Amino acid sequence: MSTPETARRGLILINTGPGKGKTTAALGTAMRAHGNGMRVLFLQFLKGSWHYGELDAAQQLGPDFVIKQLGKGFVKVGGAETDPADLKLVEDAWAESAEAILSGDWDLVVLDEINYAIGYKMLDPERVAEVLRQKPEMVHVILTGRNAHPLLVELADTVTEMREVKHAYQKGILAQRGIEF
Repeated sequence: MSTPETARRGLILINTGPGKGKTTAALGTAMRAHGNGMRVLFLQFLKGSWHYGELDAAQQLGPDFVIKQLGKGFVKVGGAETDPADLKLVEDAWAESAEAILSGDWDLVVLDEINYAIGYKMLDPERVAEVLRQKPEMVHVILTGRNAHPLLVELADTVTEMREVKHAYQKGILAQRGIEF
């Protein structure tokens, strides 16, 4: 007989750290979930101005694998006050995310780059934690981005920290199509 610790349930996972691969790891998990018949919603908080290869791939997977860009791209932080338009985009992205998680319509909801929105003080981590505490039992949620908030790290079931050992950028090699975007 399973105990609460061993029972099947939706997990909260965080991909964080200064190294490359947080979104890529979430995409890999999303692909695995979809391959196992799960409905996947991949919400990208700050991305929006660039076209990424994964957007084209997702369209080929059908209506049970959706990637949505909810930002406009780069967000100016530090120095000047945050642009109110960026704050509105993050607020709208969070409203859509919370609704998606609580609806139970999706088996896996990825909140890509949400940790940046929290770290930039555009989104209160307690609001995120409250929704995660209320999520339907079998909904899985992945949060990505550097500097995951300690409150969310404590709440998560699995936290993976990516760290850079070596990067092509250090040799002057530009981002490569199909690898970085």
